[in-house]
Amino acid sequence: MTVFQKAFQIKTKPYCYIVNITSQVQDIIKESEIQNGIVNIHVPGSTGAISTTEYEPGLVNNDIEEFLEKIIPYDRRYKHHDTWGDHNGAGHVRSFLIKTSQTFPVQRGRALLGTWEQIIFCEFDEKSRTRTIFCTIIGE
Repeated sequence: MTVFQKAFQIKTKPYCYIVNITSQVQDIIKESEIQNGIVNIHVPGSTGAISTTEYEPGLVNNDIEEFLEKIIPYDRRYKHHDTWGDHNGAGHVRSFLIKTSQTFPVQRGRALLGTWEQIIFCEFDEKSRTRTIFCTIIGE
């Protein structure tokens, strides 16, 4: 069993900024030379998230943001704001809901994804960041 880990960075914009990271993940899997196993994608922190979706403009630029704004709005008062004096409570709750890691099967040297499925990073913080995303591939 082989374990391979590599990280890459992305620059983000605040609030509900969604980035397609599929190609970076697939490139790291290829570099690992692992043909079959799993890949875990993780972002440290508590205001970002990893998920999947069909990466098309209407969905990632409107529908996801509108949905999240209905259930976890940024303009709401969160108790988190009182504790730390910042205003990113919605980002923490959104990250809690979507999660900071995802794991996918690796088959024939590629993450096993649906035809239109893409791996995405979601920035939910109130300010731009440089995020480090870790990929850990385990297999043979």
